[in-house]
Amino acid sequence: SSHEHKLNFKKSKEVCLSYIQDAMLQKEWKKAAEYLTFYAESLEKDISIEYMGPSEIIWRIGTEILCHHSHSSMKEFSSFIEPIKTLGVKRYLKVCLEHAFHLLCNGQIDEAYQNLSLTESWRFGEQTTIQDKEMKLIQAYRGLLDYYSWSKQKNILLEHGHDGFEDLSVEQEMHSCFRKAAVNLKEIIKIPGVWDLFVKCYVDLLEFYGDHNEARQVLNEYAYNSKFPANPNAHVYLYQFLKRHGESKKLLVSTLKILHDTVPSHELMIDFNIMLQKSKKRRKRGLGLEVIFAVLDYAGWKENVKAWSCLARQVKQIVSSEKYLDWIKQEWNSRKDWWPAFHFSPYLAKRNWQESESLSYEKALVAGIILGKDCKYFKYVSHQGCKAQVKRFRILKKFVNKHNSLYLRISG
Repeated sequence: SSHEHKLNFKKSKEVCLSYIQDAMLQKEWKKAAEYLTFYAESLEKDISIEYMGPSEIIWRIGTEILCHHSHSSMKEFSSFIEPIKTLGVKRYLKVCLEHAFHLLCNGQIDEAYQNLSLTESWRFGEQTTIQDKEMKLIQAYRGLLDYYSWSKQKNILLEHGHDGFEDLSVEQEMHSCFRKAAVNLKEIIKIPGVWDLFVKCYVDLLEFYGDHNEARQVLNEYAYNSKFPANPNAHVYLYQFLKRHGESKKLLVSTLKILHDTVPSHELMIDFNIMLQKSKKRRKRGLGLEVIFAVLDYAGWKENVKAWSCLARQVKQIVSSEKYLDWIKQEWNSRKDWWPAFHFSPYLAKRNWQESESLSYEKALVAGIILGKDCKYFKYVSHQGCKAQVKRFRILKKFVNKHNSLYLRISG
């Protein structure tokens, strides 16, 4: 019967699709391509009225196969993608954008630009309005490529200086690229979203032409506008801009404080700690200790000499003055159950000594103060340092022994 035929046909399509997915998971791209051919042919005979979204399935699976297939070429990819654009008009702009990405990944920048320019002129009734967001992305990425061209022209001028008519044409081309890039980049970053690359490029354009107020306004809006999603990079870009233009330490600290609250393990936390340690305000120096302890909670920082040096320096200052020991005690209370095994095990003492004398020195100082002179990490490293007749390890051992009574106050 017709109904039974439809059911069998639907089942065979689903089985074929599952074979394609299995082949892709196994990275058997040739087999996946063969199954996809069968799948596409079967769709031509599809008599069911149920909408299955076949054009999107073929687009997504076909693109993935061609990206990984050992015998595929850019020419074959373009031959595949062009009919897909018109096959699913509701996804026309998305497919065009993916085509542009693929061209860029294969170094065909001019072709990608041409593709985006042609796509920008596309009109298809109400579908044009429905795909307004995608159209803005098309324009934004074209702006990004205009920025790329501007950057190339700028570098030519900077390398060769001004030298007659040839440089005049380069400069004119550069300004033309600037105008086109600025218009499209400015538009996309008004829409709430994560636009890191576009913001960086737009700010670079503005800074080059000396429009620092506009650049600062863009970065402030990107970082602090509540309509935009939380984005640590927005605060990084703002901090870097403020630092480049010699803004006050107070402003730099307040910017990094927000970054610390969202990403306490960020690499800029070292800069933040150093700034806070230099502050004359007690509250900020206390925050500096909190910042560096938080950094070292993360495995990625375990063997970072600079981070341990920051902590060792501040701990040493506090112990030498015997003031603010409560700062160390407060930070240590929440870590004393897991930091010893995480940072100061006998195994790590041996490995750190073998790999980095500087790292083991900084860590041994911290371990000796916080865990006392009987800490195995401190004992091993200080013994090896003295055995190797390295003067600073003898000084380290004396310092820890001298202040060992403070260990009891810190440990509680």
